[in-house]
Amino acid sequence: MSKKQVSLEVINPYAAGIDIGSRSHWVAVGQDAQDVKEFGVYTQDHQELSKWLKKHEVTTIAMESTGTYWQNIFSFLVAQGFEVILVNGRQTKNIKGKKTDIKDCQWIQKLHTLGLLSSSFLPDSTTDIIRTYSRHRQNILKQSGATVQKMQKYLRLMNLRLDVVVNDIVGLTGKDIISAFIGGEKSGKELAKFRHYNIRKSEEEIAKALQYNGREDYFFALKQEWKTYLHLQKQIDETDKEIKQLLKKIIKSDENKKKHTAKKKPINEKTKMQ
Repeated sequence: MSKKQVSLEVINPYAAGIDIGSRSHWVAVGQDAQDVKEFGVYTQDHQELSKWLKKHEVTTIAMESTGTYWQNIFSFLVAQGFEVILVNGRQTKNIKGKKTDIKDCQWIQKLHTLGLLSSSFLPDSTTDIIRTYSRHRQNILKQSGATVQKMQKYLRLMNLRLDVVVNDIVGLTGKDIISAFIGGEKSGKELAKFRHYNIRKSEEEIAKALQYNGREDYFFALKQEWKTYLHLQKQIDETDKEIKQLLKKIIKSDENKKKHTAKKKPINEKTKMQ
Protein backbone atom coordinates (compact mmCIF):
# COMPACT_ATOMS: atom_id res chain seq x y z
CA MET A 1 0.00 0.00 0.00
CA SER A 2 1.53 3.32 -1.08
CA LYS A 3 1.90 6.17 1.37
CA LYS A 4 -0.41 9.14 0.99
CA GLN A 5 1.17 12.51 0.44
CA VAL A 6 -0.38 15.85 1.21
CA SER A 7 0.78 18.87 -0.74
CA LEU A 8 0.54 22.30 0.81
CA GLU A 9 0.13 25.51 -1.14
CA VAL A 10 2.76 28.21 -0.75
CA ILE A 11 0.98 31.26 0.63
CA ASN A 12 3.98 33.54 1.31
CA PRO A 13 6.69 32.85 -1.29
CA TYR A 14 8.94 35.66 -0.04
CA ALA A 15 8.87 34.85 3.66
CA ALA A 16 11.57 34.88 6.33
CA GLY A 17 11.67 33.35 9.80
CA ILE A 18 13.61 34.77 12.75
CA ASP A 19 14.59 32.88 15.89
CA ILE A 20 14.94 35.62 18.50
CA GLY A 21 17.79 35.47 21.02
CA SER A 22 19.15 37.67 23.78
CA ARG A 23 22.55 38.21 22.09
CA SER A 24 21.87 37.31 18.45
CA HIS A 25 19.07 36.49 16.02
CA TRP A 26 19.09 33.62 13.52
CA VAL A 27 17.31 34.40 10.25
CA ALA A 28 16.18 32.04 7.49
CA VAL A 29 14.94 33.02 4.03
CA GLY A 30 14.84 29.41 2.80
CA GLN A 31 15.57 25.82 3.73
CA ASP A 32 19.14 25.51 2.43
CA ALA A 33 22.29 26.16 4.46
CA GLN A 34 23.13 29.35 2.54
CA ASP A 35 19.66 30.69 3.34
CA VAL A 36 20.43 31.05 7.05
CA LYS A 37 22.46 33.82 8.68
CA GLU A 38 23.13 35.05 12.21
CA PHE A 39 22.83 38.74 13.12
CA GLY A 40 23.68 40.65 16.30
CA VAL A 41 21.33 42.77 18.38
CA TYR A 42 22.80 46.25 17.80
CA THR A 43 21.25 48.90 15.53
CA GLN A 44 24.00 48.37 12.94
CA ASP A 45 23.16 44.64 12.93
CA HIS A 46 19.49 45.47 12.36
CA GLN A 47 20.45 47.60 9.36
CA GLU A 48 22.56 44.80 7.89
CA LEU A 49 19.67 42.36 8.45
CA SER A 50 17.28 44.67 6.61
CA LYS A 51 19.67 44.91 3.62
CA TRP A 52 20.09 41.12 3.55
CA LEU A 53 16.34 40.54 3.62
CA LYS A 54 15.75 43.05 0.83
CA LYS A 55 18.51 41.40 -1.19
CA HIS A 56 16.51 38.15 -0.97
CA GLU A 57 13.29 40.02 -1.86
CA VAL A 58 11.65 39.17 1.46
CA THR A 59 8.35 40.94 2.04
CA THR A 60 6.93 39.21 5.13
CA ILE A 61 8.64 38.01 8.31
CA ALA A 62 7.59 35.82 11.23
CA MET A 63 9.28 35.80 14.64
CA GLU A 64 8.58 34.31 18.05
CA SER A 65 7.57 36.47 21.00
CA THR A 66 10.61 35.67 23.14
CA GLY A 67 10.60 37.75 26.34
CA THR A 68 11.13 41.41 25.41
CA TYR A 69 14.02 40.70 23.03
CA TRP A 70 11.75 40.85 19.97
CA GLN A 71 10.52 44.40 20.50
CA ASN A 72 13.43 46.41 19.06
CA ILE A 73 13.94 44.25 15.97
CA PHE A 74 10.17 44.07 15.41
CA SER A 75 9.76 47.87 15.47
CA PHE A 76 12.82 48.36 13.26
CA LEU A 77 11.68 45.92 10.56
CA VAL A 78 8.14 47.36 10.52
CA ALA A 79 9.66 50.84 10.04
CA GLN A 80 11.68 49.42 7.12
CA GLY A 81 8.45 48.46 5.35
CA PHE A 82 8.33 44.72 6.03
CA GLU A 83 5.15 42.93 7.05
CA VAL A 84 6.10 41.40 10.41
CA ILE A 85 3.99 39.00 12.45
CA LEU A 86 4.65 38.06 16.04
CA VAL A 87 3.98 34.39 16.73
CA ASN A 88 3.26 32.59 20.00
CA GLY A 89 5.87 29.90 20.70
CA ARG A 90 3.15 27.26 20.99
CA GLN A 91 2.65 27.46 17.22
CA THR A 92 6.27 26.62 16.41
CA LYS A 93 7.37 24.18 19.14
CA ASN A 94 6.57 20.91 17.33
CA ILE A 95 9.84 20.75 15.38
CA LYS A 96 11.21 17.20 15.10
CA GLY A 97 14.71 16.17 16.21
CA LYS A 98 17.24 18.15 18.25
CA LYS A 99 16.39 21.82 18.54
CA THR A 100 18.97 24.31 17.26
CA ASP A 101 18.81 28.00 16.39
CA ILE A 102 19.26 27.18 12.71
CA LYS A 103 16.49 24.56 12.70
CA ASP A 104 14.20 26.87 14.66
CA CYS A 105 14.45 29.80 12.24
CA GLN A 106 14.05 27.46 9.24
CA TRP A 107 10.99 25.85 10.83
CA ILE A 108 9.43 29.28 11.43
CA GLN A 109 10.23 30.25 7.84
CA LYS A 110 8.68 27.06 6.46
CA LEU A 111 5.47 27.44 8.50
CA HIS A 112 5.18 31.09 7.50
CA THR A 113 5.75 30.26 3.82
CA LEU A 114 2.87 27.80 3.99
CA GLY A 115 0.64 30.31 5.77
CA LEU A 116 0.36 28.18 8.92
CA LEU A 117 1.20 30.93 11.42
CA SER A 118 -1.18 33.48 12.89
CA SER A 119 -0.11 36.78 14.37
CA SER A 120 -0.51 37.53 18.06
CA PHE A 121 -2.55 40.56 19.05
CA LEU A 122 -0.44 43.70 19.40
CA PRO A 123 -1.89 46.94 20.78
CA ASP A 124 -1.44 50.20 18.89
CA SER A 125 1.52 52.39 19.82
CA THR A 126 -0.53 54.72 22.05
CA THR A 127 -2.02 51.85 24.04
CA ASP A 128 1.42 50.27 24.31
CA ILE A 129 2.87 53.47 25.81
CA ILE A 130 0.03 53.78 28.33
CA ARG A 131 0.51 50.10 29.26
CA THR A 132 4.22 50.71 29.87
CA TYR A 133 3.47 53.56 32.28
CA SER A 134 0.74 51.54 34.02
CA ARG A 135 2.94 48.48 34.49
CA HIS A 136 5.79 50.64 35.77
CA ARG A 137 3.43 52.26 38.27
CA GLN A 138 2.17 48.85 39.39
CA ASN A 139 5.74 47.69 39.99
CA ILE A 140 6.46 50.74 42.15
CA LEU A 141 3.29 50.09 44.16
CA LYS A 142 4.46 46.53 44.83
CA GLN A 143 7.85 47.80 45.99
CA SER A 144 6.13 50.35 48.20
CA GLY A 145 3.94 47.66 49.76
CA ALA A 146 6.99 45.50 50.53
CA THR A 147 8.71 48.51 52.11
CA VAL A 148 5.71 49.19 54.35
CA GLN A 149 5.78 45.58 55.55
CA LYS A 150 9.46 45.95 56.50
CA MET A 151 8.73 49.19 58.34
CA GLN A 152 5.95 47.48 60.26
CA LYS A 153 8.34 44.67 61.18
CA TYR A 154 11.02 47.03 62.54
CA LEU A 155 8.46 49.07 64.48
CA ARG A 156 7.18 45.89 66.09
CA LEU A 157 10.72 44.79 66.99
CA MET A 158 11.21 48.17 68.71
CA ASN A 159 7.97 47.55 70.61
CA LEU A 160 6.25 50.41 68.82
CA ARG A 161 2.90 48.71 68.16
CA LEU A 162 1.62 51.28 65.73
CA ASP A 163 -0.03 48.46 63.77
CA VAL A 164 -2.33 47.75 66.75
CA VAL A 165 -3.65 51.29 67.27
CA VAL A 166 -4.01 52.42 63.63
CA ASN A 167 -5.41 50.61 60.60
CA ASP A 168 -2.69 51.87 58.26
CA ILE A 169 0.80 52.74 59.48
CA VAL A 170 1.30 55.02 56.49
CA GLY A 171 -2.04 56.79 56.92
CA LEU A 172 -2.26 60.37 58.24
CA THR A 173 -1.56 59.45 61.87
CA GLY A 174 0.97 56.73 61.09
CA LYS A 175 3.10 58.87 58.78
CA ASP A 176 3.18 61.78 61.24
CA ILE A 177 4.21 59.47 64.10
CA ILE A 178 6.92 57.68 62.10
CA SER A 179 8.28 60.98 60.77
CA ALA A 180 8.45 62.45 64.28
CA PHE A 181 10.01 59.28 65.70
CA ILE A 182 12.73 59.25 63.02
CA GLY A 183 13.20 62.97 63.61
CA GLY A 184 14.22 62.24 67.21
CA GLU A 185 11.02 62.17 69.27
CA LYS A 186 11.12 58.96 71.35
CA SER A 187 8.41 59.71 73.93
CA GLY A 188 5.24 57.71 73.41
CA LYS A 189 3.22 60.44 75.07
CA GLU A 190 4.53 63.08 72.66
CA LEU A 191 4.17 60.83 69.63
CA ALA A 192 0.54 60.13 70.55
CA LYS A 193 -0.22 63.83 70.13
CA PHE A 194 0.00 63.30 66.37
CA ARG A 195 -3.23 61.30 66.59
CA HIS A 196 -5.71 62.29 63.88
CA TYR A 197 -9.17 63.15 65.19
CA ASN A 198 -10.88 60.26 63.38
CA ILE A 199 -8.72 57.55 65.00
CA ARG A 200 -10.81 55.37 67.31
CA LYS A 201 -8.04 54.70 69.81
CA SER A 202 -7.54 57.36 72.46
CA GLU A 203 -4.37 59.38 72.79
CA GLU A 204 -3.61 57.56 76.08
CA GLU A 205 -3.85 54.13 74.46
CA ILE A 206 -1.69 55.19 71.53
CA ALA A 207 0.94 56.47 73.99
CA LYS A 208 0.98 53.06 75.72
CA ALA A 209 1.54 51.35 72.35
CA LEU A 210 4.53 53.53 71.49
CA GLN A 211 7.12 52.63 74.15
CA TYR A 212 10.51 52.47 72.40
CA ASN A 213 12.82 49.71 73.68
CA GLY A 214 16.03 51.46 72.63
CA ARG A 215 17.15 49.13 69.80
CA GLU A 216 19.33 51.39 67.64
CA ASP A 217 19.91 48.72 64.99
CA TYR A 218 16.19 48.43 64.24
CA PHE A 219 15.88 52.22 64.40
CA PHE A 220 18.57 52.55 61.71
CA ALA A 221 16.86 49.96 59.51
CA LEU A 222 13.53 51.78 59.91
CA LYS A 223 15.13 55.06 58.80
CA GLN A 224 16.46 53.36 55.68
CA GLU A 225 13.07 51.88 54.81
CA TRP A 226 11.33 55.21 55.49
CA LYS A 227 13.63 56.95 52.99
CA THR A 228 12.87 54.22 50.45
CA TYR A 229 9.14 54.60 51.05
CA LEU A 230 9.24 58.37 50.53
CA HIS A 231 11.32 57.94 47.38
CA LEU A 232 8.81 55.43 45.97
CA GLN A 233 5.90 57.76 46.76
CA LYS A 234 7.70 60.50 44.84
CA GLN A 235 8.15 58.14 41.89
CA ILE A 236 4.44 57.28 41.93
CA ASP A 237 3.55 61.01 41.87
CA GLU A 238 5.94 61.62 38.97
CA THR A 239 4.51 58.66 37.04
CA ASP A 240 0.95 59.91 37.64
CA LYS A 241 1.93 63.28 36.20
CA GLU A 242 3.42 61.62 33.11
CA ILE A 243 0.26 59.58 32.57
CA LYS A 244 -1.93 62.66 33.04
CA GLN A 245 0.10 64.66 30.50
CA LEU A 246 0.00 61.79 28.02
CA LEU A 247 -3.78 61.41 28.34
CA LYS A 248 -4.26 65.16 27.87
CA LYS A 249 -2.14 65.01 24.71
CA ILE A 250 -4.14 62.04 23.37
CA ILE A 251 -7.48 63.73 24.09
CA LYS A 252 -6.32 67.04 22.59
CA SER A 253 -5.42 65.33 19.28
CA ASP A 254 -8.76 63.52 18.92
CA GLU A 255 -11.97 65.50 18.38
CA ASN A 256 -14.16 62.53 19.34
CA LYS A 257 -12.36 62.12 22.67
CA LYS A 258 -12.64 65.86 23.26
CA LYS A 259 -16.42 65.66 23.01
CA HIS A 260 -16.64 62.81 25.50
CA THR A 261 -14.36 64.49 28.03
CA ALA A 262 -15.61 68.07 27.72
CA LYS A 263 -17.16 69.42 30.90
CA LYS A 264 -20.86 70.09 30.63
CA LYS A 265 -21.91 73.66 31.33
CA PRO A 266 -24.20 74.02 34.34
CA ILE A 267 -27.82 74.79 33.52
CA ASN A 268 -28.78 78.20 34.92
CA GLU A 269 -32.21 79.11 36.21
CA LYS A 270 -33.12 81.09 33.09
CA THR A 271 -32.46 78.07 30.86
CA LYS A 272 -34.63 75.92 33.13
CA MET A 273 -37.53 78.37 32.83
CA GLN A 274 -37.35 78.18 29.03
